[in-house]
Amino acid sequence: MSDILIGRNDATAVELDPRFGNRHGMIAGATGTGKTVSLMVLAEGFSRLGTPVFMADVKGDIAGMSQAAGPAGDKLKARLEKLGIDKAWQPAANPVVFWDLYGKLGSPVRATVSEMGPALLGRVLDLSDVQQGVLEIVFKLADDNGWLLLDLDDLRALLNHVGDNAKDVSQHYGLVSTSSLAAVQRALLQLEQQGAAQFFGEPALDLKDILRQDMSGRGIINILAADQLVLKPKLYSTFLLWMLSELFELLPEVGDPDTPKLVFFFDEAHLLFDDCPPALRQRVEQVVRLIRSKGVGVYFCSQNPDDVPDVILGQMGNRIQHALRAFTPRDQKAVKAAAETFAPNPKLDVAKVIGELATGEALASTLRDKGAPTPVERVLVTTPTCRLGPISDEERSVIRSRSPVGPKYDTPVNRESAAEILARRADDKAVDNPQQVAQQEAAAAPQGSAWGGAMHDAIFGTKRRQGMIETMAKQTVRTMGSQLGRQILRGVMGGIFGGKR
Repeated sequence: MSDILIGRNDATAVELDPRFGNRHGMIAGATGTGKTVSLMVLAEGFSRLGTPVFMADVKGDIAGMSQAAGPAGDKLKARLEKLGIDKAWQPAANPVVFWDLYGKLGSPVRATVSEMGPALLGRVLDLSDVQQGVLEIVFKLADDNGWLLLDLDDLRALLNHVGDNAKDVSQHYGLVSTSSLAAVQRALLQLEQQGAAQFFGEPALDLKDILRQDMSGRGIINILAADQLVLKPKLYSTFLLWMLSELFELLPEVGDPDTPKLVFFFDEAHLLFDDCPPALRQRVEQVVRLIRSKGVGVYFCSQNPDDVPDVILGQMGNRIQHALRAFTPRDQKAVKAAAETFAPNPKLDVAKVIGELATGEALASTLRDKGAPTPVERVLVTTPTCRLGPISDEERSVIRSRSPVGPKYDTPVNRESAAEILARRADDKAVDNPQQVAQQEAAAAPQGSAWGGAMHDAIFGTKRRQGMIETMAKQTVRTMGSQLGRQILRGVMGGIFGGKR
């Protein structure tokens, strides 16, 4: 099994041993120093070994992996010769599948609320223990009644149902307070405003569809369009944690395989941990630490190594460090911290070299025999065979039209679930109580303008005052009674006087 060449200097080549590809890694460096190229080099290397790759494309340039590089110019030829790969290097595209939570730049990525589960969803929503208990009750109620929780409409409908039947639910499952229920609904609204409504639904992503190889045995490179997603860090972290958690549950224990079963690359990793709830960070740390035994490697890419919590950074056995510019005290601290994390090399002043690295150069250290890190080396990073840059809409459309997963995920499915069942129950209840419904509709009916209401009262009356119609009716009755009485009286009187004649 061939190693993955990261870079080379005059004396040494730094390569990544596939047997330790699941020991995780870190790619760091200032903007414009070549982090994306290093990321592409590793992704291509794993793909050639048959390992599927999943990558978040933050700036849109990783999509170029789907296209072959252009012909080598003089500058590139000189670089390839210096790297010692001028004869072996050939432009080549990679097998790519595009994904997008919003379904615009790739096949939609979805998960159901049930798959997310109350524990993970509660962590994402940053609920208190009491509020988490309410969410647990809601999921338990759905399970007991066979109500599917597929999307946010289902969860919202069930929360409303619990609110309307709080007394009965509390008797069977435990106390559900109005304030806790309202807090869960508010947290859910915040998540929904970040676009989560498009993430929750069906068809849900089958993780086996990202663990694929092409016909030649190369691992598929799954590229997630994340240029808009990273602007919504809560949704981004929700997706990341759900996918890692699902893989942890799905994949069997394999220890340290010859090649990883899957490799994750997450660009702009600091967005995952900024303002991250403590419980959520703890879960990420746990999954990253344990998922190695499932054969999954996780590689973070960010500007500074300290963007990633120390507990997670300590799990990163394979390191590529591009230039850092120490213009501020924080930058100086970051340079010092980065230098101290490498296995020392007596020939290098690492803290000094980090500030001197040119674009395309890096400090690199990988795990070798018995999992020990190699001494850090300053190297010229190798060149990927794919395009270094974005692709056109036409090129993306061609790749999407060939996608093996497009027919499965591009069309959403909305089968009967909790929202529809609860709505139908409400309709059936309305049919069983037509009088109550009529009263409710009458109470909810608009009364028109103030002038119209006054006319209504004047004509038809109110509880305290009779209207024009009632007044006229009574007058008519009285008039008719008076006329009839007079007619009878006249008849009687006429008979009397006539009799006297």
